[in-house]
Amino acid sequence: MPSNAKFIERHGLHTPEQAEAAARSRSLVEQHGIEMIRLVWPDQHGLMRGKALTAPAYFGALESGNEITMAPFFFDPANAIVLNPFSADGGFEIEGLGGSPNVTMVPDPQTFTILPWAPKTAVVFTDLYLTSGTPFPLAPRTILRDALNRLADHNYTLVSGIEMEWYLTRVVDDLLGKGSLGAPGSPADPPSVAPVARGYNYLLLDHLDEIDHALLPIREALLAMGLPLRSFDDEWAPSQVETTFDVLEGMAAADAAILFKMAVKQISKRRGFLASFMCTPAIEGFYASGWHLHTSIADATTGENLMVPGKDEALSPLGQHYVGGQLAHGAPASVFTTPTVNGYRRRRPYSLAPDRLTWAYDNRAAMMRVISSPGDKASHVENRVGEAAANPYLYLASQAAAGLDGILNETSPGPLSEDPYAAEVPHLPTTLADAVDVLHADEFFRKQFGDTFVDYLVTMKRSEISRYEAWVADNPDPDTYVNGVTDWEHREYFELF
Repeated sequence: MPSNAKFIERHGLHTPEQAEAAARSRSLVEQHGIEMIRLVWPDQHGLMRGKALTAPAYFGALESGNEITMAPFFFDPANAIVLNPFSADGGFEIEGLGGSPNVTMVPDPQTFTILPWAPKTAVVFTDLYLTSGTPFPLAPRTILRDALNRLADHNYTLVSGIEMEWYLTRVVDDLLGKGSLGAPGSPADPPSVAPVARGYNYLLLDHLDEIDHALLPIREALLAMGLPLRSFDDEWAPSQVETTFDVLEGMAAADAAILFKMAVKQISKRRGFLASFMCTPAIEGFYASGWHLHTSIADATTGENLMVPGKDEALSPLGQHYVGGQLAHGAPASVFTTPTVNGYRRRRPYSLAPDRLTWAYDNRAAMMRVISSPGDKASHVENRVGEAAANPYLYLASQAAAGLDGILNETSPGPLSEDPYAAEVPHLPTTLADAVDVLHADEFFRKQFGDTFVDYLVTMKRSEISRYEAWVADNPDPDTYVNGVTDWEHREYFELF
């Protein structure tokens, strides 16, 4: 019998609800003739990793988990090996991680989802555990769960709505056999692509209809998977799309965000398109994409929205303190909301993206846009600082942690801004390097997420930054950049994210 037999039962890792969901997932596998189940987990960059198991292997994993190497945690976004796997602790300062050992994927059967675009295939999210049965401390899903549990300790729950911008392009030449296939620390050449529409417009239905043939299979898949899709919009720039979803609670919102991105990219690639959640691709005429995250705090028992304002209020006192926490910790949270070099190209004045720590009523220039009215049960705030390449788990975890801190300490957000781009308040970091330095020195997120995780993420990001800075030193002429974006950024992020 394998050493991890009955791993889940032995360590008490499934709730009664998960045990019931496990039985349901077995029935669904048999009912729909599912042959392969992709066990997946989000890595530190928000990329999906995992294995495709046969049905019998999946049934075994529902009892014993499934072992997998933790090697991807050594990698920055370009798979540069940042830490030494063969040092005593693998460079993680965590006992037992030397030599790139296995961790155990424990399926969360409540996330079992049949994939409409992949025949006889389903996906199940997993949580990572050490051999001791303790959670793997660097896993983003663990980081978010801990942040949500701290909210739950005060009978709060985080309610989130996803509004994400992205680019749809048509593959002209995949460059396989022509371009570089890449190496650790050096991404492969991305495919050559063309826009799927021309001209700057906004909400133009002719544009939306022009790409409907490409959006249709994506739309059908999202609905078939049960995601609460609300809209597809024609965004500002050529080939730019916005997708929005109805609200979800807690972990479900992060799972939905990453499942959405996976569906869009995989369905598009199968049909000769390339979808990218990179902020600003190096393609002439493309504009920055953002991820606007709508959140509110609800009573965990009753579901009541606790941010609904009374007369002459923008938000309830609790809602104002929630915003105060976001503003107080917005600078170090930048590494979680905007984790790429490219994402900081959004942060400039009069660009419909925030450049400083402001809040305002229904103003898209503010970092925290208030959408509310007295007695309106849908009252909430929209954080406009994030980029679409952000890791959903770390983005939401940063909001949960900062918001709760504001609530508990009754942090004032200050006066509402009438002109957010002229407000005399601190500015947000304007480069990833600056944001990483702020996070490295920040005591709050070290307390919330742990020194080990913060130091680890800082190390990963500094590897990314150093490679970028080395490229710029060798290619200092901005006139050679396309759309103001370096070739390094396009190679690093366009196909990957």
